[in-house]
Amino acid sequence: MQVYAHALSGEDDFWRMRALLSVTFPITPIGLNWEVRRLDGQRFYEAGVTANRLQARPVQLWETADGDLVGYVLAEGRDDAHIQIHPDYRHVEPDMVAWAEEHLAAPTADGDRALEIYTYEYDALRQHILTERGYTKMEYGGMVRHLRLGKQPLPQPVIAAGYTLRTTDPDDLADCQRIADLLNAAFGRTFHNALEYRNFTRYAPCFRRDLDLVMEAPDGSFAAYIGAPYDEENHYGIFEPVCTHPDHQRKGLARALMAEGLLRLRALGAVDVTVDTGDMVAANAFYTAMGFTEAYKGYSWRKTIAE
Repeated sequence: MQVYAHALSGEDDFWRMRALLSVTFPITPIGLNWEVRRLDGQRFYEAGVTANRLQARPVQLWETADGDLVGYVLAEGRDDAHIQIHPDYRHVEPDMVAWAEEHLAAPTADGDRALEIYTYEYDALRQHILTERGYTKMEYGGMVRHLRLGKQPLPQPVIAAGYTLRTTDPDDLADCQRIADLLNAAFGRTFHNALEYRNFTRYAPCFRRDLDLVMEAPDGSFAAYIGAPYDEENHYGIFEPVCTHPDHQRKGLARALMAEGLLRLRALGAVDVTVDTGDMVAANAFYTAMGFTEAYKGYSWRKTIAE
């Protein structure tokens, strides 16, 4: 069937892009396409949602003559491209990569342009496409870890003395600022702010207040935080983020929050849960201990395009 490409044109296209992620989740390997939370974040996790950060850089859609969306390419960083594809149309990927090279490759210090495409180790097809087009596998990457809840017993939360486990209150701007402060401290950043978090809670369909959990310290600050956005259509939970303030580490706070989150997800009817992580040994050991023993490794593949 003939496939046609065109640029993202507005809100209707965003919702079609999101629907494709939900439809393909049950029929693709873990991680091949984004989960809905990641796309929701690109659209709604910002201080001014009318600006539509998705359209800050080119986004290209591929669809059939009947108007069925079968894939798209978007950027997340300065020099990357992310392919979202229906598995029946993976033959279109070479065209998608070619488009990304033309429109998303970023200038380098040497005057050339470069592009990175993240690819999982299980994905022989995409690795072949990238190799044919001159990409090189980098030494850095990440991992997504998967847990099927099933009928297994789940750990119970154990809360350190003096701390309080509660849900966030996005209607309280002070709570939103505490989240921003914690994210900045935990990840060594400075750019998080209260409004981006509040907008995500108000507009992102995957957000559920009962799955947004913090550990409050005795002084009222937030010591640890986990969000568990939920894809209700697929009964699928996503832990993102999972973080602890540097001043409150090694108290089991994140472990207690994740344990509570798993219990709440199961009560909702969740079947699958994932968490993204990098190569850090301690973080991966922690997630293994929490039951996320199914792991999918991926690497960035990079191409330099001479100008």
